Amino acid sequence: MPELPEVETICRGLRPHLAGRRIIEVQVLERRLRHLVDERLAERLQWQKITAVCRRSKYILIYLQKGLIWVLHLGMSGKLIHVDAGTPNQKHDHIIVNLDSGRQLRYHDPRRFGLSLLATEQELETLPQFNRLGLDPFDGKFDEVYLYSFTRKSARRIRDLLLDQQVVAGIGNIYANEILKRVGVRPTARSFRLTREKTRQLAATTRTVLEEAIRWCGTSFSDYRDADDKFGEFQNHLRVYDREGEKCRDCPGVIKRVALGNRGAFYCPRCQR
Repeated sequence: MPELPEVETICRGLRPHLAGRRIIEVQVLERRLRHLVDERLAERLQWQKITAVCRRSKYILIYLQKGLIWVLHLGMSGKLIHVDAGTPNQKHDHIIVNLDSGRQLRYHDPRRFGLSLLATEQELETLPQFNRLGLDPFDGKFDEVYLYSFTRKSARRIRDLLLDQQVVAGIGNIYANEILKRVGVRPTARSFRLTREKTRQLAATTRTVLEEAIRWCGTSFSDYRDADDKFGEFQNHLRVYDREGEKCRDCPGVIKRVALGNRGAFYCPRCQR
């Protein structure tokens, strides 16, 4: 599933192509996503002018005239790409948007776990996808004080706390593992055992790792592509995630994997204690 760096990369890639453009026509070829696509989506988007492209957690927000926002989530396998109109359609292109530039915006999702909905700015904050989100790691209020308010009273494993979108919005398993490696904390450590100093390091390192991943245009293992349908490159710089049995990049240790819930957590037993 695309996480914060991948979604931010897509938004940055789309912004110069979409901002100020007008939607000429919309084709909804498949409505059966996570929730049924609004049967009036094409009608409501047609002739709308795009004013901005933003990110909230793992969601893409396309702002339109008259206070409308097109909210998209890429699910497990979705892509949102900007292509020439003559580019051949792919099997799982579910929504095609013709722009006044002569190019197209295409939503592609083989597994159909994604989300497409329209909301007004007033409705946005009341949606279940947004009304309980924690702070974005790039929010100025995200710091050791904020994070420590959760860690000091939680018996959850720290990896699981970082994945809680009501605590930190946008982090998934890949980056939670990478952040903990940099800080030297095992993913199985109980949150309340982290010292105030470790929590400070955790907050700072969260931003550092996400910034690096954005610079490398995200992590591509299988489905993720950026707005130009290109792979990200951060997978070449991962220190622990999906590297079970490989040598640690920072010490002579060997990366191990432990199952936490239905997802694997990766760590170096020498670097992370």
